[in-house]
Amino acid sequence: MGVKARLPSYELGFYALALTCAVVYSGSGIFEASRDSMNRKAFRDGIKPGWHYFGRKMDMADFEWVMWFTSFRNFIIFALSGHILFAKICSMIMPQHRAVVYMLYGLLSVLGSMGLAYLMIILSHCVVLYSVSLVKHKWLCYVAGLCSLASFKLEPFSSWQSGFVTGAFDLQDVLFYGGSGFTIMRCMSFALESCERKEGIFSIFDLLKYNFYLPFFFFGPIMTFDQFYAQVNTRELRRKDDEMRNIRIHALLNVGAIIAVDIFFHFFYILTLPSDLKFVNRLSDWSLAGLAYSNLVYDWVKAAVMFGVINTIARLDHLEPPQPPKCITMLYVFAETHFDRGINDWLCKYVYDHIGENHDNVVKELKATISTFAVTTLWLGPCEIVYIWSFFNCFGLNFELWVQKFFQREPFAKMEAKMSAAMSRRIRAVFGAANFWAIVLYNILALNSLEFASLVTKRLLLTGFPVSTLSIWFITYCGVQLIKEHERFLAIEEEECDKAKQE
Repeated sequence: MGVKARLPSYELGFYALALTCAVVYSGSGIFEASRDSMNRKAFRDGIKPGWHYFGRKMDMADFEWVMWFTSFRNFIIFALSGHILFAKICSMIMPQHRAVVYMLYGLLSVLGSMGLAYLMIILSHCVVLYSVSLVKHKWLCYVAGLCSLASFKLEPFSSWQSGFVTGAFDLQDVLFYGGSGFTIMRCMSFALESCERKEGIFSIFDLLKYNFYLPFFFFGPIMTFDQFYAQVNTRELRRKDDEMRNIRIHALLNVGAIIAVDIFFHFFYILTLPSDLKFVNRLSDWSLAGLAYSNLVYDWVKAAVMFGVINTIARLDHLEPPQPPKCITMLYVFAETHFDRGINDWLCKYVYDHIGENHDNVVKELKATISTFAVTTLWLGPCEIVYIWSFFNCFGLNFELWVQKFFQREPFAKMEAKMSAAMSRRIRAVFGAANFWAIVLYNILALNSLEFASLVTKRLLLTGFPVSTLSIWFITYCGVQLIKEHERFLAIEEEECDKAKQE
């Protein structure tokens, strides 16, 4: 059945009302738990003094968020402000050489922040993977690239390389592993695109210009080499209609998101609460479900802010970077679940789509997902929790296809053909609601802890059955229907735009 199946307005209104009431009820439980636990001894490490005039402390449990606005704040402002300044001057005076200026500024910034030894390590990996790309054998590029990535993710090779970087400051480990990991992924993209090029070869300077573009260097996102090469070598730098207005709007949205998270952390301790399982176990099933869901939403907001700031700078440089991740609230299928669209695009192009092709064959899909999550596991750093997360998400992707294939068989296909489009949408939303919670439960494994994920799963599926299980499933069903309605509007708008272009 098509995505444009319509439901009555009163039905959608009921879904919106039910979902709103459930969110408010769940949020009130988390708010009360945060207020009551503000002075608990177990939470002293995660909750710090905040707004004294409101009598509120602040949740500071997230290392990354704290890092961005304390030790990393000055580095971000100084380094990226310099990049913007030099990029603007270059685009006005000699736009044909702007990629060289980006590269030189990036090299000097990496040298100044991490030292000569780190720069030499990065350059040595670039040279090795460039040399491999000259052979133009894809399998060799994959092997060399994954071995280089493993050298930064597996012991003792990781410690051996990091040992060359002298000095000690708060961001040394973060910048070391961030810059090296993204460097290898970019070098692999360069090597694989070189294999696709039929005539001639790319130069080593093309790789260096690609890798040392500073806004992407330490934290991504990853643009595949073909996209970066085409965009950065455009000599006519022209803005689209209202492009600067859109850039300013996105910048303001990022600032608004930062302020909203700061306010949220003073009233909802969603990151610190799960650290005390005894306390969390006393929460209601609704509050516990809301807490698990809030952890995913926060991680999405964090990714959206980080990539939003970087993407704004990239757009000022006349680039079209990967889009921010799709909001977790709008997801009910595993195929669209990702927090870094750059990595997702990279994996889809070079692994998932390459092996799985059109993703309708069960065996090919299994090979594609296993290969994709094997690379992802190496990228994240192999450990027990990453193995578990990879296994469950790999299973989720394949299970979606298995269920789809099963219900395409007789007699289910005939039964659905006889149904109205609206009824088919309702039935599919029931399965989508179950899938939504599978995505939540599988991903809080990596975002929080195995113990917290186990507690939430047990409470929602076992001790909370049938009342909590079925009621939360129904509320999630209401949410999925609203998501489907949003997708219906987007599909109609896209169809109208296509018709207008044809006319």
